[in-house]
Amino acid sequence: MRHLQAAGGTAIAGAHAIATRVAPYRWLCLGIGILGWVLDLLTKNAAIAYLDPQQPVELLGGLLTLRLIRNPGAAFSMGESLTVGLTIIAISALLAVLVFLVPRIRHFGWAVSIGCLLAGIAGNLTDRLFREPGPFRGHVVDFLQLPNFAIFNVADMFITAAAVIGIWLSMITQVSFDGTRLKETVKASDV
Repeated sequence: MRHLQAAGGTAIAGAHAIATRVAPYRWLCLGIGILGWVLDLLTKNAAIAYLDPQQPVELLGGLLTLRLIRNPGAAFSMGESLTVGLTIIAISALLAVLVFLVPRIRHFGWAVSIGCLLAGIAGNLTDRLFREPGPFRGHVVDFLQLPNFAIFNVADMFITAAAVIGIWLSMITQVSFDGTRLKETVKASDV
């Protein structure tokens, strides 16, 4: 009986240690998501307040242009007639990230990547839900333009950062959500 209690106590203590280790990564992820979302909202509101769509502002010798547009579509203005569908996809993506990815994070890099993804999805989704012409049909505010590139916003920058970090973690460093090396996991399963 003592053997069972000891084993049971060890499992409970082990589960508590894992939960204690995981919580900071979840909070980091959610913190990045919220801060990025707020930064996106503030910059979009400033762009609407101070930029004239007819008079773009060139900065850094033309390297960056502030050009205000309202985009009903997705990246590169694709799917302009699918705004409601894009909104539903964004809601589904946000829920999937919150329910399936955030609870599994046990690595600093993945917490940053998924936090950036949350910020990006939430920023553009907020536009789709609350900006003109109305709920589920709102146009995304874009205002940053690089030479020979699409006009984008801060939420798009967070989504891009999430993709770059995620690719780096999975392909270059080969680390999984739980912090284990993917090569070690494969080798262990081969045995």
